[in-house]
Amino acid sequence: MKQVDENKLAKSKKRKQSLAFFMFGFIGFVIVGILLTVLSFIVFKGVSVISWDFITKMPEEGMTRGGIYPAIIGTLCLVGGSMIFAFPIGVMAAIYMNEYVRDGIIKKIIKQMTNNLSGIPSIVFGLFGMALFVNKLGFGDSILAGSLTLGLLALPVVIRTTEEALKGVDDTFRHASLGLGATKWQTTRRVVLPIAFPNIITGLILSVGRVSGETAPILFTVAAYFLPKLPTSIFDQAMALPYHLYVISTSGTNIEESRPIAYGTALVLIIIVLLTNILANFLRKYFGKKVKMN
Repeated sequence: MKQVDENKLAKSKKRKQSLAFFMFGFIGFVIVGILLTVLSFIVFKGVSVISWDFITKMPEEGMTRGGIYPAIIGTLCLVGGSMIFAFPIGVMAAIYMNEYVRDGIIKKIIKQMTNNLSGIPSIVFGLFGMALFVNKLGFGDSILAGSLTLGLLALPVVIRTTEEALKGVDDTFRHASLGLGATKWQTTRRVVLPIAFPNIITGLILSVGRVSGETAPILFTVAAYFLPKLPTSIFDQAMALPYHLYVISTSGTNIEESRPIAYGTALVLIIIVLLTNILANFLRKYFGKKVKMN
């Protein structure tokens, strides 16, 4: 009798396990299907617009003709500028929280503030950037103001992913380094950071994905409606793909005529994000191999 009950219990566990695996697999396929559907729609609608002239020429006739070259350059400048600001500060903040601050009220407050910062809507960042960088500091509508605003937006992502990467480093490496007479900073710089760096790159990937498609922050700080020229300094205004896409999709005298340009712009933006992620993944694998070799 006892053997029969154990067999029934085992079969029941197997059925539940099989059901759980099926549900998780089904959800995974649904997510992949949604992603492929969105990408297929954008590619189908936008591939006919993509050409060398579309990528390399200046916009014409209020952005209903010509290319999107200034918007591409402006987007790259904003993404690069925001990462120059957010990545070092975010990594240093995560090092301070994980390696130097002891568990206590101060660490809890910092973590709570970081979580709150990540939950603030992007349009609030845009208003803050306009008030501080554009007006108070006198940067005006410029690449510098837009990059700093986007950097603030990406900062929580960099901090959290870097902190998790540092937590993943085994404490035995820290203890061994300290036992050999290294200081706390030497241990962090020469032992902990090289091991965690491949995973820290993940924060860079997520941050680029976060800021590259934002419209609200750049709307208040840098984006120009129609600017058929390239920026010459960080204090110039610039066009950007997200704002360009928003304007030609919702404004203008003939929205239907400019709709194909909107799909082409969306496809170019997706390609830029994809290429950036591929490059970041390559760097992550490269540094991961170096850690294993050492």
